[in-house]
Amino acid sequence: MAVRKNILQDDAVREAFISGVKQLKAEPSPFSTTDFGIAGAPGQVRTYDLFVIWHILAMRTAVPPGGDPDIRNAAHRGPIFLPWHRVMLSLMEANLQRVLKDASFGLPYWDWTDDMERGDPGVSAFWEPSCMGGSGTGPFDTVSDGPFGFDEADPDTFRVRITTNSSLNMVRTSRGLRRALGVDEGRVPSKADVDALFDVRPPPDGDPDLTTYDFPPWDASSIGFRNRLEGFNPFGLHNLVHVFIGRDMSLASSPNDPAFYLHHCNVDRLWEGWMDRNGRDYLPDQSAPAILRGHRLRDPIVSPLGPAATPETVLDLTALYTYDRLP
Repeated sequence: MAVRKNILQDDAVREAFISGVKQLKAEPSPFSTTDFGIAGAPGQVRTYDLFVIWHILAMRTAVPPGGDPDIRNAAHRGPIFLPWHRVMLSLMEANLQRVLKDASFGLPYWDWTDDMERGDPGVSAFWEPSCMGGSGTGPFDTVSDGPFGFDEADPDTFRVRITTNSSLNMVRTSRGLRRALGVDEGRVPSKADVDALFDVRPPPDGDPDLTTYDFPPWDASSIGFRNRLEGFNPFGLHNLVHVFIGRDMSLASSPNDPAFYLHHCNVDRLWEGWMDRNGRDYLPDQSAPAILRGHRLRDPIVSPLGPAATPETVLDLTALYTYDRLP
């Protein structure tokens, strides 16, 4: 069983994560760009970039079919948000274990509240060259330091190969990772923001009940725990971190930035802590109408696992991994 640890508190885990990401970024997959309808001459897709493509496709997939992905898609803006990303993290963890040849490796998390407590979240060991590298420079805010820094002259440098245009169509590229820390948003969630997720006091009329997973209308306007953590109502938490990092983390292709996985691992940790207090309950259940197909308890999650993965099957994965510390 894997134990997921704070990346800033375990040097060995940090170094293993960086090594594993680089190996997956270099590893050819059995797929080509034409398999995913990406324009241009066929090109081999690397294993790491399959996760980028998967995330883009999920954001483009309306749930239910025929709906509007900007209202509710296969991975965001609805109840499926946490289960979908839990599946993605588990598959990334399994691939890292494979290339690292370490079945006990646990995907680390980044507790961004620690950075906020210290003042300027852009000045953190997380953004040092020994960890994720820092903000980008130049006209495109290209990251040049750290393990994922870009060097045009080095063919083995970390490169973004798949991204999206304004219509969410996938396009090929070959450029450096882009970040603009603190430009579009100057803060990340604080400990007080996280503590509010676990406030079990009875709410006054009109306030959200954060002891309940989700509520109608099951979208970005919903009250409840899921949307408070996803960060649409009110704006914050998960969404706040994406906007704080900016550039590639603000796109549908946000998994291009390895910080994506460390951020979402912390989000998953918060969900696990919430379930530890409130029970492994998920809403809506299977009696919900077909308009919610894709977000109900036993609906298949849009993932490489196919129909084997549903919200119900991922509510308790403690046989596969645990966290060193729950909030």
